[in-house]
This record gives sequence, structure tokens and C-alpha cells, in this order.
Amino acid sequence: MRISKRTAGLTASITLAVSAKAKAMKAAGVDVVGFGAGEPDFDTPENIKVAAVKAINSGFTKYTPATGMPELKAAVAEKFKKQNGLTYDPAQVVIACGGKHALFGAMMALLDTGDEVIIPTPYWVSYPDMATVCEARSVFVEGRETNGFKITPADLKAALTPRTKIVILNYPSNPTGAAYTVAELEALADVIVKHPRAIVFSDEIYEQLLYDDAEFKSFAALRPELMDRTLTFNAVSKTYSMTGWRIGYVAGPADIMKAIGNLQSHSTSNPSSMCQKAALEAIIGDQSSVEMMRQEFDKRRLRMVELLNAMPGVTCMKPAGAFYCFPNVAGAIAKVCPDAEGNTRSAAFCDKILEDIHVAIVPGCGFGNDDCVRLSFATSMANIEKGLARLDEYLRSK
Repeated sequence: MRISKRTAGLTASITLAVSAKAKAMKAAGVDVVGFGAGEPDFDTPENIKVAAVKAINSGFTKYTPATGMPELKAAVAEKFKKQNGLTYDPAQVVIACGGKHALFGAMMALLDTGDEVIIPTPYWVSYPDMATVCEARSVFVEGRETNGFKITPADLKAALTPRTKIVILNYPSNPTGAAYTVAELEALADVIVKHPRAIVFSDEIYEQLLYDDAEFKSFAALRPELMDRTLTFNAVSKTYSMTGWRIGYVAGPADIMKAIGNLQSHSTSNPSSMCQKAALEAIIGDQSSVEMMRQEFDKRRLRMVELLNAMPGVTCMKPAGAFYCFPNVAGAIAKVCPDAEGNTRSAAFCDKILEDIHVAIVPGCGFGNDDCVRLSFATSMANIEKGLARLDEYLRSK
């Protein structure tokens, strides 16, 4: 076989696949309303774009250090100190080609064959495949809908073994929008500190997108002993509408950061130099766009939840953060796809919806929950009204 065993079992990201199919239909002239995109629909703020153009025009187009330019690493360290209560030396920061790249590099640096990675469900689609490439085993811990799609300390304790190397926590969550309270994080920390081999990956990319006065707390800031046991991940992608710029970052213990940096030096080398300059401006420059976008997302969130809960066969919890709704559509699936079986019923449902009424949503099977689907409200209010009106009418006709 020409393809390696470590990649033969991988599949394309289901979120990107849905978006690509919807875009292809649009290009063919079909009026598709898309709820698949995991990116803000706002333009990148002007001051950030200006910084990138200035970098290009001034000749800042060469290599930087593989782990990122010193000014950006220092700015990230300062951001962590001021916003998250975390003290890192700039040498403990690695700038990567997006948050996904940072996560992948960290797994490659830490995992050996047979190690276990605890992944709460529903999960971001790439976590399990990243573990697979590293020849590790994904251990799924169910975040039950009755518990707001969040895992409990008892669930976590039952999943931990001597082979556990990484515990992934993503909050606010993609795909559910669930966010842990400080008390809930403390309870999880009580379990993790008793397993000294386990390292926490705290994926905090949606930290700025919280609603209803929810409080955010970085996992590493809960108690001092967790600093050496936690890698904190973030990016400029979601906060500043910079998904295509591909700048993310991770901070943590110096030995792990060195290993990630060594790996990066032999794979991508440095992230794009001018994009790093743009990211620097994003972090240290005018922050008014962040709150503007958050407020607009909040309005869309409330309207989407209202419309979904009015549909037959659909129930939707109100997300605490991010820009996704993750409604339970088991009743709707039974009506639309009565013959669907197995663990891909949600995929059959989403395919049928796209074909029949040209509304693009992402099946929950890609996130580890086949009763649900993901809809992004990172789109205009007009699209939300239009697309969900189509879906409501369709479900009522069944």
C-alpha cells in the first residue's frame, strides 16, 4: 500500500467538507444558506490589515526564528499575564501556523505509541485524528446533554489510567458552546492532580466569546502546581476574525516548548513573517472590534436558539460561548431519514437537508454525538432568518 498506516485511516475534516460542498453548490448557482463555517463572517479589523501591509512594504518578508518573532512571543506572554493570570517567559511561548498546528505539534512532541489521550465528547473534529497520527489511543469521555455537554469529575476519574498522557479540555467548546464554571474546573483539577503523568491541553481559542456574564478562567491559573502540567493554546483566528492568517500559539513548560520548537524547525520553520506582524497588532492594538463582534454574535445566538426550539423534533440548549448551536435533532432525523441506521444518521440528515432545501449544517457524528448537528451563527442575521425558516417549513411538512 502506498499510503502509510498512520494516515490511511484519516478522513477529511467534516466541517471543511460541508463548507466545500456548500461553496461548490453556490458556485453552480444554487441559493445555499450555509451554517457550516467555523469562522467569523466579519472582515479582519483594518488596523491589523494595515500592519501586514506595512510589514510587506518595509521588507519584513524573510525568515523569523522558527518559534516566532521575539516581539510577538513577548506580547503573547504579556497577554497571558494580564488577561489570564499566567506568568510565562517568552521562551515558554511557541508561535505556530494556527491553533491547529500548535495542537498537532504538541501532540507530536509528547505522545508515544500506545499512550492515551482523553477527549471529552462532543469534541472538535481534529483531536482524535491528531492522536491517531501520533499512534496514540483516543479515550472518549461523554459530556452528557443532561449535564450541558460537560464531563464530570467522576467521568474523568473513571477514564484516567497509567497510560493517560494528555487530557484535552476545550472551553468554550466547539461544537457545543459549553463553558465550564470555575467551580467545575476546580473539581476536574482535583482529579487530574492525582495523576502526575497526565498533561492538560487547555484549548482556549474561544475565550473572548462568552455570553450572559459567564466567567472565564484558564485551567493553568487554577493552582500553582498545574502550571507545569498544562499547555495553554490560543490563536488570533476567532477573536480577531483572522482564520486565514494562520497564527496560533501555545505556552507551557520550557522543556515541552523546546521539543515543539525543534519539531517546528524541521516542518514548517517559522509562521508567515508578515502574518506575525499582523498578529502582534491584533494583540497589542485597538481591541474595540472584539467586543463589537461578541455583541453581534450574542444577538444571533439568542435568535438562533429561539428559532431552533420552535421546530418540531428539535431541542437546543443555549450555548454559553463560541459561535455554535448544537441542537438535538433525533426527532427530526426520525421524520426526515426514517431508514437511517448506525452512527451516521446525522450525516444522512444533513445530506438530505442540503439536497432538498439547500441549507448546510454539520452532522454531529463528526463530533462524537449522532443525535445532534452543529450550526454556526457566525453569519448574518438575515441568513439565520432565511435558512432556519426553510428548515422549519421543511420539518413541519414531514
